[in-house]
Amino acid sequence: MSMFLDTAKIQVKAGNGGDGMVAFRREKYVPNGGPWGGDGGRGGNVVFVVDEGLRTLMDFRYNRHFKAQSGEKGMTKGMHGRGAEDLIVRVPQGTTVRDAETGKVLTDLVENGQEFIVARGGRGGRGNIRFATPKNPAPEISENGEPGQERELLLELKVLADVGLVGFPSVGKSTLLSVITAAKPKIGAYHFTTIVPNLGMVRTQSGESFAVADLPGLIEGASQGVGLGTQFLRHIERTRVILHVIDMSASEGRDPYEDYLAINKELESYNLRLMERPQIIVANKMDMPDSAENLKVFKEKLAANYDEFAELPQIFPISSLTKQGLAPLLDATAELLDKTPEFLLYDESEMEEEAYYGFDEEAPAFEISRDDDATWVLSGDKLEKLFNMTNFDRDEAVMKFARQLRGMGVDEALRARGAKDGDLVRIGKFEFEFVD
Repeated sequence: MSMFLDTAKIQVKAGNGGDGMVAFRREKYVPNGGPWGGDGGRGGNVVFVVDEGLRTLMDFRYNRHFKAQSGEKGMTKGMHGRGAEDLIVRVPQGTTVRDAETGKVLTDLVENGQEFIVARGGRGGRGNIRFATPKNPAPEISENGEPGQERELLLELKVLADVGLVGFPSVGKSTLLSVITAAKPKIGAYHFTTIVPNLGMVRTQSGESFAVADLPGLIEGASQGVGLGTQFLRHIERTRVILHVIDMSASEGRDPYEDYLAINKELESYNLRLMERPQIIVANKMDMPDSAENLKVFKEKLAANYDEFAELPQIFPISSLTKQGLAPLLDATAELLDKTPEFLLYDESEMEEEAYYGFDEEAPAFEISRDDDATWVLSGDKLEKLFNMTNFDRDEAVMKFARQLRGMGVDEALRARGAKDGDLVRIGKFEFEFVD
């Protein structure tokens, strides 16, 4: 089984805030002791950190749930609970993080040491020392901690390479990678010897250097799942230059020009924007019989079928086996890289807007619906947050929550929808009677 894993789905849960405390001063010789309950501590965030030592998402194959610690509860003497430490999750360079529910891209982690908070911890609840007023100098009110953010994430690893090698199986991509870099990919005389992307560093004679990725062989129909399909084509999305390797000896009975068209069609089917990347055609296996004649025919077909106003891609005849023609190919690749900018991987429609953790003023504070059992159901971010942070063990806190609902207009809205005295109202799993 391959130890390379480039996709994963995980669950993350930030820590809840600690509950606030209800406490009172009871000291000898201190009359009229007031409230003394402290606030709860902040819950821990879940933070992704890029680690250049990781190469795959294999760590997420068996560990799919990540939960940060909750904050400590508030204490007496007005002392705050301790805030929880953040949970650090290490990911490889080139990891794209998406929200599984919306499909939006949260972040693209490419720099070593780069950090991103994927789930924010809840703030601590306030203790009763916060609720003291001249009218109520000894309140028995405290807040529960705010729940931490919880979400399901999709992780995609796209290797960081400047140049991608594409082509049919057995055209010599792995051999080429092995002779221009120190990489040692598996090489065999059968299709799909390469079943995972291989990466290597190239240094040209002029001192230029760049990273090259050898991708598993494509075949016609890959975009419909034939062969290895397009499961590894995501790794070419970060590349700036494509080296299109073609078996010019036609040793397997295929026409080199038809191979060229078929692979480009699969690239286009996977992602039209891949065709924006400049290509260099690598005419491999030129040491074989008929290769020279096939190359001549290939150039004629390419010129005849190319847009007369478009610039023809460069063609470099090489032999990976005898190492002929490699230096001009690598120099041309380095030169093309110098003048080719980075390609934008995601447009604005794919990116999640910058997170805002307050309340949207324009969004309704609550929504009312009717369940099948005739129970009125209240929902909405603001209402649910108030509910979760209410300590229902304290009568004063319950009365405060009732006043908050009335202030939000919940009573009037229920009455306008036809709610009558004694009807059941539900928030989450909590039920109470509507009193007109």
